[in-house]
Amino acid sequence: MEATDSTRAFVKDVKRVVIKLRAFSLMDYAMLKNDFYCIRFSVHSLFVGTAVVTRADGRLALGRLGALCEQIHELNYQGYEVILVTSGAVGVGRQRLRYRKLINSSFADLQKPQVELDGKACAAVGQNGLMALYDTLFSQLDVTSAQLLVTDNDFRDPAFRKQLNETVKSLLSLKVVPIFNENDAVSTRKAPYEDSSGIFWDNDSLAALLALELKADLLVLLSDVDGLYSGPPSDPHSELIHTYIKERQEGLITFGDKSRVGRGGMTAKVKAAVYAAYAGIPVVITSGFAVDNILKVLNGKRIGTLFHRDANKWAPQGEVGAREMAVAARESSRRLQALSSHDRSKILLDVADALEANEKLIIAENEADVADAQQAGYEKSLVSRLALKPGKISSLANAIRVLANMEEPVGRVLKRTELSEGFVLEKTSSPLGVLLIIFESRPEALVQIASLAICSGNGLLLKGGKEARRSNAILHKVITSAIPKSVGERLIGLVTSREEIPELLKLDDVIDLVIPRGSNKLVTQIKTSTKIPVLGHADGICHVYVDKSANRDMAKQIVLDAKTDYPAACNAMETLLVHKDLLQDGILNELIVELQIKGVKIFGGPRASSLLNIPEARSLHHEYSSLACTVEIVDDVNAAIDHIHQHGSAHTDCIVTEDHEIAELFLRQVDSAAVFHNASTRFSDGFRFGLGAEVGISTSRIHARGPVGVEGLLTTRWIARGSGQVVNGDKGIVYTHKDMSLQA
Repeated sequence: MEATDSTRAFVKDVKRVVIKLRAFSLMDYAMLKNDFYCIRFSVHSLFVGTAVVTRADGRLALGRLGALCEQIHELNYQGYEVILVTSGAVGVGRQRLRYRKLINSSFADLQKPQVELDGKACAAVGQNGLMALYDTLFSQLDVTSAQLLVTDNDFRDPAFRKQLNETVKSLLSLKVVPIFNENDAVSTRKAPYEDSSGIFWDNDSLAALLALELKADLLVLLSDVDGLYSGPPSDPHSELIHTYIKERQEGLITFGDKSRVGRGGMTAKVKAAVYAAYAGIPVVITSGFAVDNILKVLNGKRIGTLFHRDANKWAPQGEVGAREMAVAARESSRRLQALSSHDRSKILLDVADALEANEKLIIAENEADVADAQQAGYEKSLVSRLALKPGKISSLANAIRVLANMEEPVGRVLKRTELSEGFVLEKTSSPLGVLLIIFESRPEALVQIASLAICSGNGLLLKGGKEARRSNAILHKVITSAIPKSVGERLIGLVTSREEIPELLKLDDVIDLVIPRGSNKLVTQIKTSTKIPVLGHADGICHVYVDKSANRDMAKQIVLDAKTDYPAACNAMETLLVHKDLLQDGILNELIVELQIKGVKIFGGPRASSLLNIPEARSLHHEYSSLACTVEIVDDVNAAIDHIHQHGSAHTDCIVTEDHEIAELFLRQVDSAAVFHNASTRFSDGFRFGLGAEVGISTSRIHARGPVGVEGLLTTRWIARGSGQVVNGDKGIVYTHKDMSLQA
């Protein structure tokens, strides 16, 4: 069972939650557990720490507290029993006493060295203000709260523990939110902010103690970071750990600085979480700065860090982290680049043979995916993209063999220049490094992308859609089994969890390019979520413009092919533009009838829907990805170009005309990645372009545009061969900058 599924599994049974704002440490619960009197009733415990309660200047963070109270109100409404453990009293009291001291001080007093305020006095003053604020906020939400102050000595008394349980049980039955805080003002410890000799020594450890004492179902610790990281959160190499596995990660984590306020820190929180989790209370450490993180935790979302005593059973023993996977792909890619051209080509040929040898197994897994998708009610267009049709494996294998026999793309000298006598500079092609490809539905994309990565010497991380889980897994296994051990099968990594994508998108120091292939929503989301360069297109709104001089039969063939050959493809026609004169001579009606015979549903632009009495399209910028299209009437080629620029996606657009001047005008002025004359938009494809395969189609204007094959996965670097040249202020060198023949 994956950790994500386990998170959802345990939260569905949660009723009582203990919530703690910010940091927390842990008491030695074991020394007293045999004496504890416990009544079993479901609790949700929440700890709110000082860093969440206060701003950087020490003042209360009213917005965060308000959001917290709203979430607790929602949990109360849903039937959860919530216990809140809060910090912040000392900070509130210190702020008030500093102000009081300031207005009561003379100018001479202010010139003297200032003595730090007594922490106990701060706690006494702050408790009143903090609780008054909670009471005000909860009252606005029609929620009643109650304050309970405790010290560590209280828990040494069995009668106190029994009464505590009874009081809390009574409050919860009345829908009252108990708010706990350590009573620092009367603590018997001389230095309660440093002494950790008691049963608990701060509100962090108190939250854990209460979760265990009151038999909570879940403990949520709100911090000022997203959760537990593999290193200091400020370190760009640190990764968020979604599920803490003590057996694997204890001793491997580097902790950052202690909290800027309060007494806790991540070290203390982890210690507390481990003790509570192994005593049977699941714990989640997450950020208190987000407005709805508590609700997300209770809805089973994978946020923050989960601690659970069975966590080691959920993660496969061979599980690899996002960074480790990316680093392994880079290391393997460097070994791949070191191979000769012949050896890289042999890997591709072996992959092609392996695919054909395992065709029955691949088809069986794909059919299972298709059956599941149909049963789940997925759209027909998605199921169509998912299916590996008869002959597809053979076609893919042949495409890989074409790649293997292409000219060597890596290390090709693109330009050679003599800088000075005996000093030659070469510009050569070079792999980009590590690619992250995120694609939906289409398992054949995995094969195309993997073969292009091998051909171009790049490392690769792949994340396919969950609907193609079986297909992607078997294809990945077959392909990587053909990669020699000298390179390593981790050259191509398969990401199996959607939750890993945000972590991968943070690895801009390891991953060099992201290529999303899928819906507009997917591509847009990826572009806004990463610093890594993104190559791709958000929409495939392709146009066919039929000019007044178009050959009637040719126009029919091109329009039908562009729409019906593969309606789900991104290069399928979505909008048919027709010259106004064709309405009079009947060609437009013939085109519509032919499309309808093929099962295409017709929608009209404003002009066409009015003149032809057809339903109006909801938008002229719409990708149907199915047997449907928009038809619009335009005055001339210039109007068609304007329409394409206004409503298109700069993917692929076509003109059908016998007037070559009109055709050239269209080809020159339409600003799309691919522009055709008298040819179907379906030709906009890497294989059909002779690229062997494609990783996707880019509508970007930087680096690569249109179908992206091997060349789009390469960059350049400079190789210089000298004979002892030095700059020395350019005094002793004569620059020639002479172009040299690439055959030299």
